[in-house]
Amino acid sequence: MPNGGVVQHRAPGAELAELYSQRWELETALDELKTHQRGPRVVLRSKTPEGVYQETYGHLATQYAIRRMMHDAALQADIVPHRLSFVRSLRAARRSTRTQPGLFPPLP
Repeated sequence: MPNGGVVQHRAPGAELAELYSQRWELETALDELKTHQRGPRVVLRSKTPEGVYQETYGHLATQYAIRRMMHDAALQADIVPHRLSFVRSLRAARRSTRTQPGLFPPLP
């Protein structure tokens, strides 16, 4: 086998470009969650597997809620949602819960 036994595959350029774009969508979401929403070098506080699942789900639900708020705001303003800043939206959400604590009541 040529190349020392390594099998090489070719992928269409358009498919690779689409996959690359999708990869960066995921990388961006992880950065938003780990760096901006949760904070750098912050570890999960839970000590049990169930608690870790619950805490992780809470972080993911919060990230989704902020992204959904951004999407709705972009539609109202007739702009592309990707033009809005996650960090600025996160700060706005944090401010709104401090100034109007009943705005987002906790779920039972």
